[in-house]
Formats: sequence, structure tokens, C-alpha cells
Amino acid sequence: MGFSTLVWRSLRLRCPMCGQGRLFAGWFRMRAECESCGTRFEREAGFFLGSIYFNYGLTALVVAIGYPVLLFTRTLGETKLLVLTLAFTLLFPMWFFRYARALWLGFDQFMDPRHRTDIHFTPDTETPSHATADDAPATAERPAAVGPSASEERS
Repeated sequence: MGFSTLVWRSLRLRCPMCGQGRLFAGWFRMRAECESCGTRFEREAGFFLGSIYFNYGLTALVVAIGYPVLLFTRTLGETKLLVLTLAFTLLFPMWFFRYARALWLGFDQFMDPRHRTDIHFTPDTETPSHATADDAPATAERPAAVGPSASEERS
């Protein structure tokens, strides 16, 4: 999937996998999975911590460029500029929160792509999950693995 496609889906606040499902159910409440394709958005605990970098980075960049430019061009008085900068620094991250998470999802999909075959429904929960071949249940075609798993071997 192309970078521009993922950015476009992120800016539209849509699922990075299918581009159809909405990411958010409210202003700050994110859906657990895509309503269209079933992709779970949070890959692991703390997954969205990276979106803070997007949010903080853009806020700091705008303030670091905007404040000196407005200060040295004397567009606004110092007090008004300081109040405006403070208001921007407090309000912009709240508005950009959804886009930061969406961009983080798109970035993650670009750097570590999931494919539709990686998403399957587990029989006991009927919810999709991101799984590996070792997590799949044993069947007649695929017998249960014998011996220690990769994580047990490392211990």
C-alpha cells in the first residue's frame, strides 16, 4: 500500500487497511476495531504512545517557527502573542489528537504492514485478532506444534 494512500486515509480518519471504517466513535473515543474489515487498531498495550510524538512534534514545530516570526515582524504585541501562543499550545493538541492517532496508524501500517490474511476471527470470541501461524488452532491439516515455542526456547 502506498504512502500517499495511507496519509490520505489518515487525514480522513479512516481505517488504514480498508479506508472505509471510521477510527473514532466520538471526539476522543476511538473504536477498538474497524467496523468494515475488522482490523484491530491497537496492536498491543501502549501502541498509541507513538502518536504523542506526532502531536507534540507538530505543536512544537508550529510554535517554534510561528512565535519568532510573529515576534520579530512585530505583527502582534508581546503580551498578545504570548497569550495567543499559550492558547494554541493548549488547544491545538486537543484538536489534533485524532489526526495524530490516525497518522500513527498509517505510519505503522507503512513501516510494519499487516495484510488481510493476518487478521482472522477466533472461534470463541468472533472478534478479529492479529495472529501468527503459531497461534492458529490445530486442525487435521495443521497438527499442533510439538516442542517448546520460540518464546520458551529463549528463556
